[in-house]
Amino acid sequence: MAVSLLANDVSDLCIGKPAVRALPLSAAAADLAAAVRKGPRAAAAACVAVGPARGAAVLGRAGLADVLCLLCSSPDALARPAAALARPVAALLPKDGAGEVRRVDPRSSVLDALDEILSGAQVLAVPLRNGGGRKKQLAGVAGVTTDFCWLTQEDLVRYFLNSISLFYHVAARSVSALGLVRPDFLSVRPDEAALSAVPLIRRAIASETAVAVVSADGHLVGEISTAHLAACDETAAAAIATLSAADLMAYIDYFGSPPEHILRAIKTGLKSKGLDAMLELMEDETMTSFSLSSSSSDEDTGRAYLRRPSSGSFGRRSTEEPVVCSPASSLVAVMVQALAHRVSYLWVLDEEDDCRLAGIVTFADILRVFREQLL
Repeated sequence: MAVSLLANDVSDLCIGKPAVRALPLSAAAADLAAAVRKGPRAAAAACVAVGPARGAAVLGRAGLADVLCLLCSSPDALARPAAALARPVAALLPKDGAGEVRRVDPRSSVLDALDEILSGAQVLAVPLRNGGGRKKQLAGVAGVTTDFCWLTQEDLVRYFLNSISLFYHVAARSVSALGLVRPDFLSVRPDEAALSAVPLIRRAIASETAVAVVSADGHLVGEISTAHLAACDETAAAAIATLSAADLMAYIDYFGSPPEHILRAIKTGLKSKGLDAMLELMEDETMTSFSLSSSSSDEDTGRAYLRRPSSGSFGRRSTEEPVVCSPASSLVAVMVQALAHRVSYLWVLDEEDDCRLAGIVTFADILRVFREQLL
């Protein structure tokens, strides 16, 4: 089984993937935001920070959610957002190795790529050659590569799903039986200040998950999704600085076009905190909206019922809800559901406990199951 499944190399998983935008570490955070906004939606997830041109080392990945976290990283950044946006891209990269990016040779095996992900890499940077056909583009000849594409956990999960018949003995087993339900998820209470959740948002970016908004009785109210944060514009930093976690969640659900009464509430909060420069940034009509968006479908794949109390004083416009499953959901059902909704995690609701939040299932843990089958 392993021989036939792993016959492909990394380059085969990169067919059709766009090149990511590369920026030097000295580029400003504002430059990164502008570069991402100019790219097509499919390629606008992040930019790569590179080292000296001679080495072309891939040093990290940063996106629009990182820029928002930078703007909310300290009282000084909130008070002087223009100065924060002028900071170098290097300031956006995690200092603890979280969200690590590793460069891999296009000729590496799928097993090598899987091991890199499971040993701590968040994403793999695969060199592309300029010009020539597919084989030449992905040849990875030393010294001539100038572009990279991302190889993600989603790519690997999709690859194994396409060969799921080879794993029939685990595909139908529940995520609970496979030990995939993690109880150590990131969470905040609905009434907590959103600003206090910024460290959790950073961790969610690194782990490609989200921050659960959980009521006092353990029910999932919603989530602060980093992908949805990146669909907002710079005013989201003002929302983080002034709103509660539940109201930030409602703000994000308007996908960058919040109604006027929400904007007024944020402006009032900024004035009360003396954040005049952030208020000016928010009112600047020349600011271009961030361009990321997320898509989802509502296919019935056995997801548990989501109990949703009122999420905040602003209500919610979007019909999109966090993607959930039950402990009894099969491995293959969870994979299909996550890929259909373009998320790398599912919240697990325990139907035997009034649908309280029991944990989270992540792509990284799903990939560990397949790696164990290939030993």
